[in-house]
Amino acid sequence: MSLIEEVRAVVCAIPAESVATYGDVGNRIGATARQVGRAMSLLDDVPWWRVVYADGTPASCHGGLAPELLNREQTPMRGTRVDIDRARQQ
Repeated sequence: MSLIEEVRAVVCAIPAESVATYGDVGNRIGATARQVGRAMSLLDDVPWWRVVYADGTPASCHGGLAPELLNREQTPMRGTRVDIDRARQQ
């Protein structure tokens, strides 16, 4: 399985109301957060808004829609960032 396929599989498994950081995804597949970010830039058919930075900051790509999509899913937020302690996928 290629890195992109592995990233796709992990990201598609993140349930609504939950998130994973780029590092979390990388740890699951043996890649770096930067590699995950690069792979994510090539994927449009995944719930990309559920992958956030380590501090809970949502992605700024796709016209900045991530906060709106996270709010629609009722993802726990702390201001403009995801509440990582409550929302991180286990």
